[in-house]
Amino acid sequence: MDIETKIALISRPPTEEILTPSDLRQLLEVEEHPIAYNGWEPSGLVHLGTGVICAYKMKDFIEAGIRFKAYLSTWHAWINNKLGGDLALIKKAADLFKHSWIALGVPEDKVEFIHSDQLYDDLSYWEKTVSVARNLTIARTRRTLEIAGRKETEANYVSDFLYTPMQVADIFQLEVKICQLGMDQRKANVVSRELGQKLGFWKPVCVHHRLLQGLEKPALWPVPKGKEKEALASAKMSKSQPQTCVFIYDSPEEIRTKITHAFCPEKAITFNPIIDICKYIVFREKETFRVERPAKFGGPAEFNSFEELARNYREGRLHPLDLKRCVAEELIGILAPVRKYFATNKGAGKDLEILQRAQVTR
Repeated sequence: MDIETKIALISRPPTEEILTPSDLRQLLEVEEHPIAYNGWEPSGLVHLGTGVICAYKMKDFIEAGIRFKAYLSTWHAWINNKLGGDLALIKKAADLFKHSWIALGVPEDKVEFIHSDQLYDDLSYWEKTVSVARNLTIARTRRTLEIAGRKETEANYVSDFLYTPMQVADIFQLEVKICQLGMDQRKANVVSRELGQKLGFWKPVCVHHRLLQGLEKPALWPVPKGKEKEALASAKMSKSQPQTCVFIYDSPEEIRTKITHAFCPEKAITFNPIIDICKYIVFREKETFRVERPAKFGGPAEFNSFEELARNYREGRLHPLDLKRCVAEELIGILAPVRKYFATNKGAGKDLEILQRAQVTR
């Protein structure tokens, strides 16, 4: 595959940022199959963002011939007190995450799934962690806490300050040349770029994908100019708020109910979670999106691109209720293979039952 095609796949939405395009090109000129990774705290059920969006990028990288490592960071979830700090339950959630991506079509034989424990018996990992920590001030580390889903003022334990050095050490221990994570992980990835060569390693390329917005209205609406990034970070889809996200295992009835009650301001394109789903999921799955509606409201309408749909919505020619109803049906269809997988795979179904009963902690 030529480099231009590889770059197009890596850059394909939901990719939102590449640090830097020139670094990516230079890497691909030198290495045909570099290692990329994404890392997750296994901390409960999988929603559209963690599931569908991440699966898209894994498949893009696989198609581009990149060796992809899916890092199930159970210890980071433990440090972050996810699932009440129950490490056994966190490991069960890691199994659920793996099943979820396979159910979404990620080829199991093309991704290397790695658990934290596989790294931590190696003393060289801890040497890397300490080396990173020796080059980070407390103030700088505190400013990276967004990667753990926390504010700077929420670092109350020594373990909170281990999070970033360990995450950066993961990158070099796994021999990662491309960090493919969400925009909320940007600060840790930037640290890896700044320290890599200084510590005798390399400067990883960072490919950050869009964070899918939760279904609720942003805390501050309308969003003030200049506060867009901050608002999106706080409004991202979160499993700890189950009514504001669509889990990939949700029944058709649950999906319809959640989408019906979702925030979807008329004529507004930005900070509209339904429009987000259209852009990053519906038009990823199909080239034409058909909206069914009664003749008295304009009759059926077909949109051949997201831009066409967005223009019609912005101009008020597409009503939020009509859009929500059809988006719900699209999601039901897209997630049908997931429901079938968990209904027929006994091990996966058991893991799902266990996590559905578990109390999710922030």
